[in-house]
Amino acid sequence: MHVNVTDCRAEFPILEKKAYLNSCSLGALSHRALGYVRQFHEEWHAQGAASWYGPWSERLDLLRAGVARLLNASREEVALTASVSAALASIASSVDYSERTRIVISELDFPTLGYQWMVKPGIEVVRVPSDDGATIDPARFAEAVDGRTAILATSHVFFTTGAIQDLPRLADIAHSAGALFLVDAYQSGGQVPIDVRAANADVLITGPLKWLLGGPGLAYLFVKRDRIAQLAPTIAGWFGREDQFGFDSSSFVFRDDAQRFEMGTPALPTVHAALGGHEIIEEIGMAAIRERDSALTERLIARVRDAGMRVRCAPDAASRSAIVMVAHEDPAAAVARLAARDVIVDWRPGHVRFSPHFYNTESEIDFAADILTDRTS
Repeated sequence: MHVNVTDCRAEFPILEKKAYLNSCSLGALSHRALGYVRQFHEEWHAQGAASWYGPWSERLDLLRAGVARLLNASREEVALTASVSAALASIASSVDYSERTRIVISELDFPTLGYQWMVKPGIEVVRVPSDDGATIDPARFAEAVDGRTAILATSHVFFTTGAIQDLPRLADIAHSAGALFLVDAYQSGGQVPIDVRAANADVLITGPLKWLLGGPGLAYLFVKRDRIAQLAPTIAGWFGREDQFGFDSSSFVFRDDAQRFEMGTPALPTVHAALGGHEIIEEIGMAAIRERDSALTERLIARVRDAGMRVRCAPDAASRSAIVMVAHEDPAAAVARLAARDVIVDWRPGHVRFSPHFYNTESEIDFAADILTDRTS
């Protein structure tokens, strides 16, 4: 497995001027993605709405199929939604809470995951604590999940620490209690391989904003085939209706595949950009990307630790993703100082966040680490 970094970098204009180490906030825009967006605009100019009856509908299916390949799912198990929040809303509206009123999440999950149920009356949201501030022992989830639990909902990769969770173990915990297992994989899709079969996930959500290099305005929803019929949302849109173009307002019948969870017209510019991003990811391969990202991550961690700085992360490399949280007393100022040297990173409370991807170089890692640790003038 090998990533040709030189060829990869030529795809991304931002890399000509910046050391872009912020893929967890927004993946770099490629020439490939931009080409698809231009094609969309040209078709809009040339054909207007007639493009819906040919290339645009076909590309929605191409993207669903590409997502299915990425996740080791079937095309019928994939839906396109506007955001993680929209996908969660659709799933949350599909669950019967009459006998099971508990939702189990973790304190390290992105807040969106809990918000969906915090606003629902009569629902108890249980947050599983972290003992080390970076990871959560699956046994902690087992203590919280019981016969009252409707859903165990948690992250594949924690946005707060970059730690990768053991999804099969968590699935066993959820299913042994009769609960649905929902995975927020928005932080992992495109940097850590995802296999929904091996994970035994009932529902998994990811999207193109970050490591999949497609930009904002879209999320991907996987629902396991034998769960689809059990989940009938109480929110609906015309893309989720059987015979969508029948335009019959007197009745509503859900599609029998995952598209039942789709709402309205998707963001077509993002759909096109996402196709370009997916092509690049597939050409390189997730195994090679994971190997490359891990090597860059470990190099960065070693450099900053050698300078005496603390990193909030999983204890072993196999459980670490390419999200690197470096403790800092003034992270906003550090990010600004790095930006002044054309190094783009981000910050979260108490930490500078680096997120290298396969298109970054070892020299960029070293340069960024030296600036952060005051080893360069």
